[in-house]
Amino acid sequence: MIISNLIGGLGNQMFQYACARALSLRTRQPLRLATDQFDSYQQHNGFELLRVFDLNVPQATREELVSHLGMQAHPKVRRLLGRPSMRWATGKKWCNEPSFDYWPGIRNVGHPAYLHGYWQSERYFAEVVDVIRNDFTFRGDFDMLDLAVRDRMASAPCASLHVRRGDYLKGKFKSVYASCDVSYYVEAVQLLRKKFPYINLFAFSDEPEWVKKYLEPEIGYVEIINHNVDTRSSNDMRLMSTANYHIIANSSFSWWAAWLNPSPDKIVISPRHWFLNGTNDTDLIPSSWIRL
Repeated sequence: MIISNLIGGLGNQMFQYACARALSLRTRQPLRLATDQFDSYQQHNGFELLRVFDLNVPQATREELVSHLGMQAHPKVRRLLGRPSMRWATGKKWCNEPSFDYWPGIRNVGHPAYLHGYWQSERYFAEVVDVIRNDFTFRGDFDMLDLAVRDRMASAPCASLHVRRGDYLKGKFKSVYASCDVSYYVEAVQLLRKKFPYINLFAFSDEPEWVKKYLEPEIGYVEIINHNVDTRSSNDMRLMSTANYHIIANSSFSWWAAWLNPSPDKIVISPRHWFLNGTNDTDLIPSSWIRL
């Protein structure tokens, strides 16, 4: 059995699932999702993976976690031992992500295995991309609000533009994540307009008023989508994935929105600087994407 520990927002959960799904297929083992740490997780919208996508993957039971990890199964203990610096204290069934960049050792992981980390690289599931795309099929249909947006996006070539500010500008995150400024979006839009002068822009942001006040005067009219808040926020990922081209933020949310677009002709522009703290993000961005 392969057990994947899930935590973080929807984009993080998707990376954690995709890595574990690829490992379960390679080892021909059943997959389980450990979601108990969301009981004390106050950020984002909690465990969303099975609500958003048409997946049928069991959540790990307490008994399965204990069978795998013994006394280390308690969520607080797993949070402690899940740190890269604590790899020495874990057993053979543990698989801690040793660093943010791709870890080739994943190829040697057998079963049973408990995966703890973020696994943010397409390289972890590159051999099964078609499976992952199929797994991440959104549940249900667009509602009337989102259907109207989708139809406007489909009426002419368009680009999704994601602006994430909010938590990146607060507390501990201020020294971890870079903040994409106006100049990044201006340069990205100019690049797309050289190829597609009449491209339509649709902006998705946790601070739509910032887009209106600071960005729109620099890039011209952009349709700002601001009705998908709280538990509706995953609808923004779904809408962004339908665009022809993508300008993403340094956010796993818009990373996945761009990745879920299956078109071989898509253009994805991403920020050159994802972090402020020196984290190696070399393996995060697919080679076909453009970094500015």
